[in-house]
Amino acid sequence: MSSQVKKDWFALAEKLHRFYQGKIEIAPRCPVTRLDDFNIWYTPGVAEPCRRIKAGGEDLSFDYTWRWNSAAVVSDGTRVLGLGNIGAAAGLPVMEGKALLFKFLGGVDAVPIVLKETDPDKFIYIVKAMEAGFGAINLEDIESPKCFYILEKLQEILEIPVWHDDQQGTALVTIGALLNALKLTGRKIQHTRITLVGAGAANVCTYRYLKVFGARPENMLVVDTKGILHREREDIEELKKTNPWKYRIAVETNPELVKGGIREALRGADVVIAASRPGPGVIKKEWVAEMNKDPIVFAEANPIPEIWPWEAKEAGARIVATGRGDFPNQINNSLGFPAVFRGVLTVRARKMTDEMFYAAAEAIAKYTEETGIHEDRIIGTMEEAELYVREAMAVAEKAMELGYARRKLSRSELEAEVRELIERPRKQMKALMDAGLIPPMPEG
Repeated sequence: MSSQVKKDWFALAEKLHRFYQGKIEIAPRCPVTRLDDFNIWYTPGVAEPCRRIKAGGEDLSFDYTWRWNSAAVVSDGTRVLGLGNIGAAAGLPVMEGKALLFKFLGGVDAVPIVLKETDPDKFIYIVKAMEAGFGAINLEDIESPKCFYILEKLQEILEIPVWHDDQQGTALVTIGALLNALKLTGRKIQHTRITLVGAGAANVCTYRYLKVFGARPENMLVVDTKGILHREREDIEELKKTNPWKYRIAVETNPELVKGGIREALRGADVVIAASRPGPGVIKKEWVAEMNKDPIVFAEANPIPEIWPWEAKEAGARIVATGRGDFPNQINNSLGFPAVFRGVLTVRARKMTDEMFYAAAEAIAKYTEETGIHEDRIIGTMEEAELYVREAMAVAEKAMELGYARRKLSRSELEAEVRELIERPRKQMKALMDAGLIPPMPEG
């Protein structure tokens, strides 16, 4: 096993979560220097912005409240990381961590909300009822195929952006990294044979994005828990009724009706994008060895990738990416959602669209290429604040171009605002730690 696997992240996380008793808290944005100030921030003064919103319309709430910069991180806990259906309360640490990433990386005020409600229509009703309190909604860790229905319905009925990070977030960052991996291996996406391992939220969306960027369905194979999808599979009629999103993939891909499992799907492939179940051993070395020359292997399962990176390399992989930060080429949703939300919230967008996500993926790839790509750097990292600025601006500009923005900003105005909001949390963190209000991590 590689020496890169060092720390016991699970034990360290348990210790520090208990020590800090959570990862976020509410902090004032306005000054309070004397009790009389509450006559402004609360009663009686607060009645005036309330009257203005009532008279002028709900959009004024973006001017008078935190709504302009707020997002709800909403989950039912039915598909949490690699842990599965662990319930709302057990999923709360993940949603809270998501909120921390929103703030630190994108300057977005995010609130973790876990619902003890797994019925999709009731879930939709609850989220719809919360719309007036937030500027955007981030859906998180909801099981497939229910997550597709929930996302599509909420996108239809809400007047604020709705995003499901397990779908769009994973797909966006995957595509951003893949664009550079294809450049390094001299491939054109329209001629590339691609295998997707896993047909849940992430890869169903990745499949859709791949098509938009030029990948051809006839060059693609998709494997679920029952094997390779194709139009003549025994469960095809059941899929048509219960999972039309996966059914569409089954009838569009694999015209040669290739049958079997992961091994058969990898044979002769140029690229494998795995977003299935934690490994190792889900993908075996000898299967990677049967792929085409200089294969690209994305093994994105957490906390353990479907195949260890060094095993994939030993089998001939030219480029390997995983979902982990302790290996090169981390395919991490955190490179996507903070910037995407920064972009849509800055211009107070009414919707998120695939065009905005494509702009974000292209911005990620372009920034990484400009700052130097190689086999162990096909995508930037969370330490590179400039990546988030570029990506947020691309999303905001696309929202304005498409007519979904409540605000219109010049490019210079947009850049100045985005940059300030992304830099602000790091300054806040330093000030709080310097003041001792956030204690240092205990040693040991």
